[in-house]
Amino acid sequence: MLINFSNTNSFQKEILLNEVGNVLPLKERVEIGKSHSPNLFITTTSIQIKNLLILNNNIDTCNIEIRTKGIVIKFIALTDTYGLLIPFYKLSLYKSAPQEYTFHKDHHFIRIVAKTKEIHNFIKNISSYKIKHLSNLSGNI
Repeated sequence: MLINFSNTNSFQKEILLNEVGNVLPLKERVEIGKSHSPNLFITTTSIQIKNLLILNNNIDTCNIEIRTKGIVIKFIALTDTYGLLIPFYKLSLYKSAPQEYTFHKDHHFIRIVAKTKEIHNFIKNISSYKIKHLSNLSGNI
């Protein structure tokens, strides 16, 4: 789900909490290292996101935030900040090329370039946190 973060209201905050949960507690942020990525360069996106990014005159970048139940991929289109909310159970992560990763949710996707070891490690943290989160859920069923 795409959300415009520029004009937040209580309905959007409720959707954010239901989809991807709260910000990670301090203990978990320390365990995984970082809960926010540095700026990532976008190479390809789904059509709906591409239509937003086409408004930019700058290089298309995004950043990723790990939350308790998913991730938020934030990017700027014109003067508004948008976020793609991806719960862990809907997150598909592919390594497209040696330095490219693609994040999928339903009909949305964003492909980014990972040029540094720091970014590769951050994406590994996302994968391991997803596995940990989903295994905790299956244990409660």
